[in-house]
Amino acid sequence: MSSVPVKRLYTELPVWIVEDHNDVVYHIYRAIASRHLPLKNIKMVHLDSHPDLLIPVNMAADTVFDKDKLLSELSIENWIIPMVYAGHLSCVAWLHPYWAQQIKEGEHQISVGRDSSTSTIRMTSTDDYFLSDGLYVPEAQLENSKPLKLNVVKVNPVKSSSSFFTEKHPKQDTGSHSMKRPRTECGTGESSHTQSLSSRSDTLQPAEGSSNSNSKNTAQQEDRPREGTGLEDDDKDAGDEGSTGYVVKSILSFLSETDPYILDIDLDFFSCKNPLKEQYTQEEYGILQELYSFNRPGPDADEEALSDCVDQRVRQLEDLEGAFADMLEDDGEETITRWAGNPGMASLPRLLSSLKSRNPCPDYEMVHQTGLTCDYMELPHHISNDDEVDTHMSAVHLFLKALPKPTFVTLSRSSLDEYCPPEQVDSIQSKILSVLESLYGALDIHKDYNNTNTGSPDLQPQAS
Repeated sequence: MSSVPVKRLYTELPVWIVEDHNDVVYHIYRAIASRHLPLKNIKMVHLDSHPDLLIPVNMAADTVFDKDKLLSELSIENWIIPMVYAGHLSCVAWLHPYWAQQIKEGEHQISVGRDSSTSTIRMTSTDDYFLSDGLYVPEAQLENSKPLKLNVVKVNPVKSSSSFFTEKHPKQDTGSHSMKRPRTECGTGESSHTQSLSSRSDTLQPAEGSSNSNSKNTAQQEDRPREGTGLEDDDKDAGDEGSTGYVVKSILSFLSETDPYILDIDLDFFSCKNPLKEQYTQEEYGILQELYSFNRPGPDADEEALSDCVDQRVRQLEDLEGAFADMLEDDGEETITRWAGNPGMASLPRLLSSLKSRNPCPDYEMVHQTGLTCDYMELPHHISNDDEVDTHMSAVHLFLKALPKPTFVTLSRSSLDEYCPPEQVDSIQSKILSVLESLYGALDIHKDYNNTNTGSPDLQPQAS
């Protein structure tokens, strides 16, 4: 008798809705434990204004094999890569709106493993997003490494003449969960999905405010609307960064018809706020940017130069963390003067003076956490109006229509910390659920954000 576990199928597509994004890990682990998702090599399509691809800096790598401890140490910005090191995830497509450009567009091949010198999780990516957090190490320094294929894919808003939100859409009869809808290969022109999309006069909205220096097409996108129904039978549309065809082609480069995958959506993909910035004056935020500034390595930096850059960055961040930790105990003039003598910290007294003028007891831990978010690039901030939300919903509807049905859906509200504006979150949630229902039929919706205790799934991740 075969020892390979039998794959189980959901009767209705499950949608788990959480508040903090890292809480989806618990539900993903439950789906793995119940054999609805495989133990290894899961793929994820991740819609978010933030990559969430950092690593708990000081967490021991082997923590990923202790599920209870792992879940307690994850945060909203670092929940994905530990699952890569555990062997569960192997491909992630980060789909981002035009206002979020933290990682270079395109395909990234990354190794994720245990740093032999520190026993923490580290990776080989040299993108500024990872370097600025001190997460890079050379390949030879990694143990038990796992490959990660990361696709960074921009999604442009779509204005449709027959908007999903202005007409009634009958529910699709998806039938048995084991039956897949026909999938379109870009450029075949044969699928009914292609014909449906191509018959609509959808146009890509100019990405106002976009400043993606990595794209040669950005200026064209901002100057005029383009035709972009998504799956026209030519390579031009599929090559236009941000178009529906480009999104679909990027995802189908690693996702086949039969692959189980997670569709993960943070509602701040549609409207995003930087709540940290408004807690400080413009002068204070400017000083934080100066204190936490990241000196990028040159474009031709070799392994030695990259390692030196990371070492310097780690020391810089440790000094800043130490300074603000000291302030919690004693923020007197002598302590401030001593820390201000460190290289790059001359502006520290000015920052603390301003903070204390508004609050005699500043939250120095939060000040440090804010500084970590404004090193080489500010957190994205774009509060969408209702029309803008709808144009991004239309874009998501279009490209999901051309993809295989997901195995599992997770949604994060991100409203209590205000990354998704609280006054918009319920409306956005309702709209995305309508989109999913129109595509996949009846949904099994779990509003986990109403619960406070999720417990622990019975799962033992494999070490290799």
